[in-house]
Amino acid sequence: MYSIIDIESNGAGFRKECIIDIAIYRYDGHKIVDQFISLVNPESDITPFVQKLTGITPKMVKTAPKFHELAKRVVEITQNTTLVGHNIDFDYRMLRQSFSRLGYDFKINTLDTIPLAKKLIPDEASYSLQKLVKSLGIPLTNAHRADGDARATLELFKLLVSKDTENEIIQKQHEESNAKNYINKIKELTQDLPHEKGFVYFQNSDGKIVLSDYVQDVNKYSKKLFNSKSKKWEKVQNDTEQIHFELTGSDIIAKLMLNSKGIKKREVFPYGLYFRNQKYIVEKNNLNKEEKPILKFKAFTQGMKAVHFINENEEFKTPENLSKKIDFRKRNEIWLGSGKKMGEKLFIVIKNGKPESYGFYELFTQIQTLTKVSKLKIDLPLPASDLISDLQLALLRGDFETLPLPQ
Repeated sequence: MYSIIDIESNGAGFRKECIIDIAIYRYDGHKIVDQFISLVNPESDITPFVQKLTGITPKMVKTAPKFHELAKRVVEITQNTTLVGHNIDFDYRMLRQSFSRLGYDFKINTLDTIPLAKKLIPDEASYSLQKLVKSLGIPLTNAHRADGDARATLELFKLLVSKDTENEIIQKQHEESNAKNYINKIKELTQDLPHEKGFVYFQNSDGKIVLSDYVQDVNKYSKKLFNSKSKKWEKVQNDTEQIHFELTGSDIIAKLMLNSKGIKKREVFPYGLYFRNQKYIVEKNNLNKEEKPILKFKAFTQGMKAVHFINENEEFKTPENLSKKIDFRKRNEIWLGSGKKMGEKLFIVIKNGKPESYGFYELFTQIQTLTKVSKLKIDLPLPASDLISDLQLALLRGDFETLPLPQ
C-alpha cells in the first residue's frame, strides 16, 4: 500500500516554511483507493516567487483550513503505507515539520521516485518531474499544484513498477531507505536540524550528553562530525542516539548564555581600529603596543565592515565622537534587541558600565519596572569584559535600543 504525495510550500526560509497545497493518493498497487486534496492556510505570507510558480495567492488560502484541521486526515490516509514522492525528502520534511509544531512525531517509511527512475530509465536528459514525465508521454495537468504533480508522480510510479519486473530494485530501494545502518542513522538524526547558530547537544540512549558545543550552523556541524574519519569523534558517533539544539539567534546571545552557564570561552581580538592621518584604519594590535585601539575585532573583515559603517556616518568623523558613542563607563541602561526567535526580544542590564544580567520578553510591559526585570533576568556570574567589544560593535551598528534603567 502506497501514499503518493506532493506538497507546495509558501517559500519561507528553511524550517519556517508552511504547507499551502497538499495532495495524497492512497494506491494499493492496482488502483487509487482514497484521495485527499486541499489548499492549506499557512497563517503566514506566500512569497511572490511561489505565487507566480503555483498560481496560489493569499486570497485563495485565506479561507482554506489550517494544517491542524487537516492533520488527522493526513494520518488516516497515510496509515500503514509507504510514502512515495518525487524528491520525497522535501515532502516528508514538510510533514514532519508541520506535525512537530502540533507536538506530534510523524514517522513513516518513504520511497523516492528520482533514484528509482535513474536506475530503471537511465540516460534521461533531466529527472525533474515536469521534464521526465513529458519525455515519457505521461500527462501533467496543473503543474506546480499539488494535485497535478501528485497524479503525475503516481503515473510515473506505476511505470517504474511495471519496468521492475522482478521487484528487485523497488525492494532494494525500500530496504536501503529504511535500513538501520549508520548512513540512515545520520540521516534520521540530522534531517530536521536547522542551518542556524546555536548550542547543539549529542545524547546517548539514556539522554546523557556526550558532547555539547556552540556552533555557527547546527546542521552543518552535526553532519561534519558524523562524516569525520577522525578517531577523536568515534565514541560520539557510536554513542549518539538523539540530538537536541537551542538556537541563539546571535553570537551575543550565545556568549550571554555561556556566561550564565559558567562557561568561559577564550576570545581573541587580534585586530584594532585606529585613527591616523584623518582616517580610520584596521591593523593588528601588536604592531603598536603604545596606542590603544578604539575598537577590537576578531577578524580583519569584521574591522573593515565597521570602518565602512563609520565612514558612512557624519557623526563619527572624529574619534572623540566615536569613542563617546561606544563608551561603557558609568552606563546604567537596559538594552533591547532581537531575541532567539521571531516575536521574542532580548534585554541586557548594564550597571556601572558592566553587563550584569540579561533575559527575554515578548511584551514590553514585562520589563517596565526593575521588579519585573528581576523576575525575568538571568545573572552573568563570570566577568563580562569579553562581551564589551561585541556590545560596542552592536551599539555602533544600531542593533540595540538603549533606555535608562527602569525604576
